[in-house]
Amino acid sequence: MKVSVITPCLNSKATIRDTIESVLRQSYRNIEYIIVDGGSTDGTLDIIKEYCPQFQGRMRIVSEKDKGIYDAMNKGIRMSTGALIGIINSDDYYEPDAVDNVASYMTKDKYQVIYGHCKLMNGRYEWGYFTSNHTKLISGMIPHSTCFVTRSVYCDLGMFLTGFKIAADYELMVRLYQSGKVTFTQIEKILGTFRLGGASSDQKRAARECAFIKYYHHIISLKEMLVELFRNI
Repeated sequence: MKVSVITPCLNSKATIRDTIESVLRQSYRNIEYIIVDGGSTDGTLDIIKEYCPQFQGRMRIVSEKDKGIYDAMNKGIRMSTGALIGIINSDDYYEPDAVDNVASYMTKDKYQVIYGHCKLMNGRYEWGYFTSNHTKLISGMIPHSTCFVTRSVYCDLGMFLTGFKIAADYELMVRLYQSGKVTFTQIEKILGTFRLGGASSDQKRAARECAFIKYYHHIISLKEMLVELFRNI
């Protein structure tokens, strides 16, 4: 089974080498790697191109302006050809057996989300672990950097809503979970590492987007949403 891994990036010179090497070193070999660059100007593309020969034709690169990280993710999904699709951002990285573990949990179900635990890093220091379960999606997101989704999910149930700038991954997972059509499987292992920072560090904006998402999907009331919005102005 071919697995597609997508990395959206923009001016990620400081961290993208770790991301690429974590994909290159996967014990699972049938991986198609797609990097969607938003038009980096800091040398990120030079680093990416260094690795092309090592992937032996399994790496695809596009570099052009986009409308944000979720637009880049959607672009990568449309380019991909794998039966299973994972997205790892350019400041995060996988454990060497991450894809192998995920592939071993695949079933014949058409719509699946398979994910695991991830480490949190703050600079050079380990911050903790993120182990949230999909049954708690009403409270918050599962570790998106470890999520692998079957192609049929994106084809039939939709991709990321680009109107959200920070929490579109949360909206997608809530939408999939509430559909009742998707099998969620949590692997009780560390599959990757998430570096704190980046767009998701804008906690007030993230809280506002999540409040709207919860209201839209009937998790909270209009009053509760308004309280959250005003609390996070």
